[in-house]
Amino acid sequence: MSEPIAKHPPGIFTLFFTEMWERMSYYGMRALLVLFMVDAVRGGMGLKDEEAAAIYGLYTALVYLAALPGGWVGDRLIGAKSAVWWGGVVIAFGHLVLGIDRKDTFYLGLLIVGLGSGLLKSNMSALVGQLYPEGGARRDAGFTLFYMGINIGALIGQVLCSNLGEHIAWRWGFSAAAAGMVLGLVQFKLTQRHIAEVGNWQPHPGQNVRREWTLFLSVLALLVLGVLLCWTGVIGFDPIAVARVSSIFIVAVAVVFFLWAFLLAGLSTTEKKQMLVIVILFVAAVLFFAGFEQAGSSFSLFAERFTLRNIAGVELAAGMFQSLNPLIVIVMSPVIAAFWMALAKRGRAPLLATKLSWGLLMLAAGFVIASIAAKQALKTGPVLPTWLLSIYFLHTIGELFLSPVGLSAVTKLSPPRLTGQMMGIWFLGSALGNLLAGLLAGEVSGDAAAQMPDRFMDVVFTAGIAGCVLWICSRWIQRLMPGIK
Repeated sequence: MSEPIAKHPPGIFTLFFTEMWERMSYYGMRALLVLFMVDAVRGGMGLKDEEAAAIYGLYTALVYLAALPGGWVGDRLIGAKSAVWWGGVVIAFGHLVLGIDRKDTFYLGLLIVGLGSGLLKSNMSALVGQLYPEGGARRDAGFTLFYMGINIGALIGQVLCSNLGEHIAWRWGFSAAAAGMVLGLVQFKLTQRHIAEVGNWQPHPGQNVRREWTLFLSVLALLVLGVLLCWTGVIGFDPIAVARVSSIFIVAVAVVFFLWAFLLAGLSTTEKKQMLVIVILFVAAVLFFAGFEQAGSSFSLFAERFTLRNIAGVELAAGMFQSLNPLIVIVMSPVIAAFWMALAKRGRAPLLATKLSWGLLMLAAGFVIASIAAKQALKTGPVLPTWLLSIYFLHTIGELFLSPVGLSAVTKLSPPRLTGQMMGIWFLGSALGNLLAGLLAGEVSGDAAAQMPDRFMDVVFTAGIAGCVLWICSRWIQRLMPGIK
């Protein structure tokens, strides 16, 4: 980190610890989700693997999709600070609903937690940015500190909740996730004085506040109506069908938006070239997250069913393997940053597309190992945990190559009047990747477990070919955005 801790505003620590507890809650619950849904022995839901994987994909996609209207609510209606508070309250309430031992309320709880996470997610980042109005390296250091809070919370949640849920009872794991969010709210309220000057709502010039509140409440009423219709059985809920339809819908939205941007948004020739690069970023993000997000679904089931977890007489919880990702992020982030700086000093800094290609190739390399491990497990039985460790390591390095670089690039390439919408498109790509990840996981587990090696190799070829094409075309892509690195 380039700035001493003492030079950061106290408010960053309010947000650091609030986000840490919220991420502990979010990732702790994710570590249990698929395992709980497929369990038919210890009080789980007894769902088929493909149904559980589709629900997991829908839930994680919802968090990204909800970040778009969540940001709008914070910006236009209540301010980022209030949006963070109420987002946390909604998440905590959702966890209470999850605690009710009923199948229909479980889906409702997931919906509530997902909506609350979207409201909190977008506005928390906005608050961090407002603490550093001068921008520059100090803001970058603040976001780095904030990002560490995310990963520390994820690490704590995945270790704690998975052990409680798998070794004692599922409800203990979910209760620990709920407690994490409550602690985050208490900490936020007790230290809110440090962010008194940021995140307060102010009306926008020409804004019709009453009309926008009417719009928001109308959409909320339609959502409640849809939930009631599903709950009463008037509308059936098939998670696999919903995931497929949602994927098609997101693709259609992205295509329509990009066509509008190119043809009707009044972009200059330079802006259209940069928009083409954003299209490439969108596709790369979808391909990457469709593989990367197997961590909470197919790889979680692989950890439970095909991995030797008894180490020195202690049985590791299957969900604990997901904690490898935040642990590797915490350890390797400074290493990757130093790597970029060392290459830059030698005049050999990789181009944007080259970094993206490396991320996809790391993903492909991880799935090569996954395919070999799956083949070995199907042939001889459970394999050593070092297989999963290797997969998570390669995928996390790929994440560090692609995710922050892509996010930063979108902000640089977007026309100023479309920046917010472009960030929405990036989240849309992440949502689509999560949906595809859930659908893919359903094809490699349960009765389809024998297909694991072949389906994993499909990801290898898809991500590997895309990575190679990006690498080959990196100089051409760079010429579309002169002056932007």
